[in-house]
Amino acid sequence: MSTQIAVRLPDEMVAFLDRSVATGKAPSRAALVASALEREMRRLAAEHDAHILRSEGAADELDDLVEWTGAHAALDD
Repeated sequence: MSTQIAVRLPDEMVAFLDRSVATGKAPSRAALVASALEREMRRLAAEHDAHILRSEGAADELDDLVEWTGAHAALDD
């Protein structure tokens, strides 16, 4: 499902969108805007995750299992 919205953008951004569509780098204005928003959402999520790692550390309940497995696992060909 999608919702149509109206967004006011500076002229140079609209020109960039139009050039990208005209040269085939983007299928549509909407697709390029959606791609940019998805990238920003991923960036913000990564920033949030980094904040959690800084405040709580990277250790989790699987660290001991991974360490044991690395020391005891044998790879068969």
